[in-house]
Amino acid sequence: MEKNMNYDFSTSASRENTNAEKYALREKLFGTNDVMPLWVADMDIDTPDFVLSAVKKRLEHPIIGYEEVPSSAFLAQIEWMKREHNIEFALEDMLYSHSVVASMNVAIEAFTQKGDKIIVQTPVYPPFFHSVIEHERELLKNPLKLKDDGTYTFDIEDLKSKIDEKTKLLLLCSPHNPVGRVWRKEELEQILEVCLKHDIVVFSDEIHSDLVYAPNIHIPFASLSKAARDITVTAIGVGKTFNMAGFAMSSVAVPNYELRERFLKIYNRVHFAQGNVLSHAAFEAAYKEGKIWLEELKSHLFKNFLLLRELCDKYPHLIKITPIEGTYLAWLDCRGMGFRDKELRDFFVYKAGLGISAGIGFGREGSGFMRLNFAVSSAKMLQVVKKLEKALQDYGSKD
Repeated sequence: MEKNMNYDFSTSASRENTNAEKYALREKLFGTNDVMPLWVADMDIDTPDFVLSAVKKRLEHPIIGYEEVPSSAFLAQIEWMKREHNIEFALEDMLYSHSVVASMNVAIEAFTQKGDKIIVQTPVYPPFFHSVIEHERELLKNPLKLKDDGTYTFDIEDLKSKIDEKTKLLLLCSPHNPVGRVWRKEELEQILEVCLKHDIVVFSDEIHSDLVYAPNIHIPFASLSKAARDITVTAIGVGKTFNMAGFAMSSVAVPNYELRERFLKIYNRVHFAQGNVLSHAAFEAAYKEGKIWLEELKSHLFKNFLLLRELCDKYPHLIKITPIEGTYLAWLDCRGMGFRDKELRDFFVYKAGLGISAGIGFGREGSGFMRLNFAVSSAKMLQVVKKLEKALQDYGSKD
């Protein structure tokens, strides 16, 4: 049962001197360990106590062997999706996966052949286009449109103009990483219309679907209609929502029987198996007990975003922050600084002491942008803002 309590996000446990990826790879990625790492999309916020308690309880049994994912875990997720996102999946629709990227790669093999075209809407999470290229499929780029107000939308006319009979799959990022959009129903319906007309399967990465700020509402692509449900493979999970990426457990929902059989052919060949025993307990506990924690987390995260926005508003000629609707990833428009991409990255590393993601890594359309993960404690966010403000002040004083 959920408990009525206030959670404290003012501080968090230190991840220094652990195997945390964002810390352990600083020297390799940034050339120095002397940066605050705000790149990889996990949170520097403690994983919820009810998740850790479920793991401790499972460890009371002294045998950690092969186990099936319990139906109760998937049923907890199904109930969560029905309650929070107004979509209902059946138990037979659900498959275990250790990551969204793994699921995406299965979908690419299942629904396309070498030489087929796959739609990717850039700037986007890099594995979207890397996975296409690695499988020797043709990348069909349908860049998002950047509007005058700094927000993004789909370029439907561009999409229509590029599709041909070899176009078989669309990789949808919803909510979108890195631009922070939560797609409206009418936007998604435009994508659906195109995909139905051209018999295109949609792989919908909805891993950030729980991290949406009011009044925005996440619309699962498969919820648009029966027709949408029949062409959609949905990737969802607890990794982002509850800071549980280290449990390596997500899921894939494939309601259409034919698509599921095609997906399973590759899925079984790779041998995904049933995952980590402890992750089963953690996954179920998160969905059963996480509602209050999540609401308080989102309030905290949005306050962090507002602090960052307040800072950027002081230096509009140098840096603009993209309006955010979902995720905990700020998309910073730094084109006003006049740097090339390497110079921009060096500014954040060596002047601000912040290890963040270069926008160019999300596609050519990300040139001049940077992505900053603001999912940190209040105390750490104040440090981030202080570091960045000093760097901007120093830079501005040279103008």
